[in-house]
Amino acid sequence: MKVIDASGLILGRMATRVAKLALAGEKIKIVNCEKAVISGKQNMILAKWRERKHRTDPFKGPFISILPDRIVRRAIYGMLPHKRKTEKSRGILAFKNVMCYISVPDDLKNQKFETIPGTESDRLRFEYITVGRLAQLLRTR
Repeated sequence: MKVIDASGLILGRMATRVAKLALAGEKIKIVNCEKAVISGKQNMILAKWRERKHRTDPFKGPFISILPDRIVRRAIYGMLPHKRKTEKSRGILAFKNVMCYISVPDDLKNQKFETIPGTESDRLRFEYITVGRLAQLLRTR
């Protein structure tokens, strides 16, 4: 089991690496999901997520959660082959091995956290927004 600290990691790059690890059979737990970053301007990212959320009738879906851990989990789900909705689909079985958490739960406090090389946000030269800030903005407006 791998415990990954998402603090300061770029969401898309982290999601692809986690998806590959999950397809390989690893059990993965991601902590501090609210501190992962999405690159781009805040108003553009916010407009894209609002358009996704309000695409159709709220009683029919799509039902997109605005909690930070669910945003990260949905990004990982998009990187997996999940289109065939059979019980033995590789992507669906791999997705069951991925868990995301806001901050650090009590049972994982003594674990050693890993990071994914090449996904750090200090390489970014332009604007970015954290997943926690995105969730907060989606809730208030």
